[in-house]
Amino acid sequence: PEMKITYATMSADQMETLHRGIDEAIERVKAQLGKTYPMYIDGESIESAEQFEDLSPNDTRIVLARFQKGTADHVRDAVRAARVAAAGWGARSWMERVAIVRKIGDGIRAQRWELAAWMGYETGKNRLECVGDIEEAADFMTYYCDQMEAHDGFCKTMDKLEPNEENTSVMRPHGVWAVISPFNFPMALAASPAGGALVAGNTVLLKPSSDTPRLGLRLYDIATEAGVPPGVFNIVTGPGNSVGQEIAENAGIDGIVFTGSKEVGMMLSRENGGRPAPRPVITEMGGKNPALVMSSADLDKATEGVWRSAFGAQGQKCSACSRVYVAADVCDRFVEELVEKTRKIKIGNPLERDVWMGPVINEAAV
Repeated sequence: PEMKITYATMSADQMETLHRGIDEAIERVKAQLGKTYPMYIDGESIESAEQFEDLSPNDTRIVLARFQKGTADHVRDAVRAARVAAAGWGARSWMERVAIVRKIGDGIRAQRWELAAWMGYETGKNRLECVGDIEEAADFMTYYCDQMEAHDGFCKTMDKLEPNEENTSVMRPHGVWAVISPFNFPMALAASPAGGALVAGNTVLLKPSSDTPRLGLRLYDIATEAGVPPGVFNIVTGPGNSVGQEIAENAGIDGIVFTGSKEVGMMLSRENGGRPAPRPVITEMGGKNPALVMSSADLDKATEGVWRSAFGAQGQKCSACSRVYVAADVCDRFVEELVEKTRKIKIGNPLERDVWMGPVINEAAV
């Protein structure tokens, strides 16, 4: 089987495989820089009156690409297309949907190096973090498909009180889901909610972060190549104060998945688009659980885990370790080892092999 690379990969052989793949992919991505990309609504490429530039945080002189500055009208068009497409997609057998979503996962894996190279340019994350993000996105697709198969499409025979009755629980598609994905995991946290919605028979409107729109569009491309029909998966790029606000207020959206700030997440939870009944809003607004280091801990592993967690992706993630509770009798040794390892972190251009820590995403993050 093919070697699997995750956020925790440390094997020299695995890292060499990663570096070879990324080195080659960077050259391919360089040849693609500076292009202009459309949005996609109902399978059609859409351009808006205005565009915006996507600059690399590694070097803001590099214009990675230009993207469409979508509007509220584009969101409305995408929602209408998704509602029309929902009936046909939801009526397909769950086995057909599983087959298509598995192909999305396969497509992500097949393009892991190029997607990771794009991510390094767009996010400033190091090579390992980028490949881990891509692998996680593909794993989500596989997991959701596995769950559908394990539960027979969530059609389940229930217990009965009388011999002559038959009771069956059948899960049905919910409708149109909007996915508002973040910059820090631009593939995994777009693919996960989109894949879960698609395999269950729902349609999707994706609004990627304006700091990392290229990865969102690549996900759309892969989904289309896998056989997702027009209107089932739509993508609108643009700012939160127009695209995001219309998503919050649009009554045609049946559910929202959001990863980002507490302020926006709480607003989405309160806003109901004027609907008569609440709609599901799944928000992930960050969390800061501490690491616990006990007296019996392997301090080499503990310090390795803490510094990787704390400084991977420049700490711009909910899983970044920002607090450590250490047993008093090992505290001094723990701090000494952690400081020693932290001093060895190389800061620079994350596209380079030996750089662990790159730039933060933009000036506002400083």
